[in-house]
Amino acid sequence: MSLVVKDLYKKYGEKVVVDHISFSMEKPGVYALLGTNGAGKTTSIRMTLGMLDSDGGSITWNGGPLNFDTCNIGYLAEERGLYPKYSLLDQIRYFGELRGVSGKVLDDRIAYWAERLKVEEYLYPEKAAEAEAKAEAENGGSGARKKTAKKKKKPKSPDQLSKGNQQKIQFLIAMLSDPELLVLDEPFSGLDPVNADILKEVVREQIAAGKYIIMSSHQMEVVEEFCTDITILHRSKAVVTGNLNEIKKSYGRVNLTVKVEQDITDLIKQEGIELLSEKEFEYRLKVTGDEQGNRLLKTLVEKGIPVVRFDLSELSLHEIFVKEVGEEASEQ
Repeated sequence: MSLVVKDLYKKYGEKVVVDHISFSMEKPGVYALLGTNGAGKTTSIRMTLGMLDSDGGSITWNGGPLNFDTCNIGYLAEERGLYPKYSLLDQIRYFGELRGVSGKVLDDRIAYWAERLKVEEYLYPEKAAEAEAKAEAENGGSGARKKTAKKKKKPKSPDQLSKGNQQKIQFLIAMLSDPELLVLDEPFSGLDPVNADILKEVVREQIAAGKYIIMSSHQMEVVEEFCTDITILHRSKAVVTGNLNEIKKSYGRVNLTVKVEQDITDLIKQEGIELLSEKEFEYRLKVTGDEQGNRLLKTLVEKGIPVVRFDLSELSLHEIFVKEVGEEASEQ
């Protein structure tokens, strides 16, 4: 299977919002679309999924058109897509049936993902009440409190949930059809560290299961953790695209962290190295490459200065992102 997006183009009036974007996935994994707000990420995703007409270019899945009829797609949109006043469980069943899942299969999948994502209490209030009562009884609670726990509880609606829990419900909906292509637009938005870890573990499982995943995120450390290939968009154009490891190698190893047991500020200056920060004889430096970094190491050894840590590394994705899109990214 393969996904190929070629020369994708979109304009509104005279404004070009996606300017001939191309990328492809020849094998399962995670592809990241990155960019500042308004760079064209979400528009590109919607055109890729056929939810928005393009003004040029092509999108193919296994050589044919990509849409919800030709490919089993799970889509987590950045915007909230739940009806605020209706029962969560009713909505989840409705969306599952729209994706061709029904009956016991649908009920089993809802139950599985509700437990997996820790949202059972919002979908099955009676079950939650029984668990409360059981826990109360085991702890020797009063009869009055037991009765309170057993009172019938109304199903939750989206407007009763936090932003993070709404996000998890929408992720649950995206997983109901067991998609082969999973599109996640800002999947970790609004999640606290505990829930972010739950979702990360699910993404890892999907990668291991051979799924194709497109991810858009502002959280660069998450992208580095999962993505093998990326496109960075800036003002509707792709400014960086390709394999993440190869991209990082192309910038060279210019980040240097040195920890010693004495002040080496003068030696750093003598080598013409940029000092970024220093704390308790641990220095963050910017070098021109391996040669300049290794020259400093040689000087330290020759002078008999014990080196506790010497770490010469490539630019992080965050640094590459800021370098390519400039001050606009820093401000956002």
